[in-house]
Amino acid sequence: MSFPDRRKKILNALHQAGSLSVIELSEKLAISPATIRRDLHDIAGEGLLLRTHGGAMKIENPILTGFIEKIGANEVKKEQIGKCAAEHVHDGDIIFMDCGSTVFKMCTYLKTKNNIRVITNSLPILAELIDVPAIQINLIGGELDKHRKAIHGAKAVQHIDSYHAHKAFVGVDGISAENGLTAHTENESAITSAFARNAGEVFLLCDSSKIGKDSYFKFGDLSMIKYLVTDKELNAAQKEGLTGAGLIIVADE
Repeated sequence: MSFPDRRKKILNALHQAGSLSVIELSEKLAISPATIRRDLHDIAGEGLLLRTHGGAMKIENPILTGFIEKIGANEVKKEQIGKCAAEHVHDGDIIFMDCGSTVFKMCTYLKTKNNIRVITNSLPILAELIDVPAIQINLIGGELDKHRKAIHGAKAVQHIDSYHAHKAFVGVDGISAENGLTAHTENESAITSAFARNAGEVFLLCDSSKIGKDSYFKFGDLSMIKYLVTDKELNAAQKEGLTGAGLIIVADE
């Protein structure tokens, strides 16, 4: 069983029970105690559970509850992409971060940066970074989308237009050389567009499953972004089409 699968089972077990010992988790999930201990250490490092003497307990955080399942989709790829994108953030940077689950994966790797400012519409990103002393957070105001756990709407766009960032890190629902950038809703695309026009450089974080796919609402050309941060499964034809449109592709190795 892979680590992402074990993590999901461990978090689900803790969500149901509240707290469990290493032995209880081992028996419940049929995983060796040594592996459970190692996994608990790694998961706690991501801020998704609390270690206790001999076990772990769930985090009572209503902002992150329900966000975990979305993070779990294409887990390994998202983790790699988030780490790769974070390498482009330097001490002193001002950055936009949208509410996408892949962008959220940057958080773990941003905690080692110094004196960065994050402007975001994402409540999970706020919850993950709020206690990091070296990171200042500017939370965008506007209408709360409870399902997405994010701020959207005209006021949110006005808020973004009041600032300039060195870099923007955004996601999309679909990207293709033929139709550019697409989204499920106009709300999300308006936020992405606002981030892009107010940033010096735009990084699109997107796993290969979304490349060559088109969603409901077309909102921008590929010229809106400079870098595409994706995984190594991007095929040669897709890469040729996107680089031909001027994108710089950063693929995790």
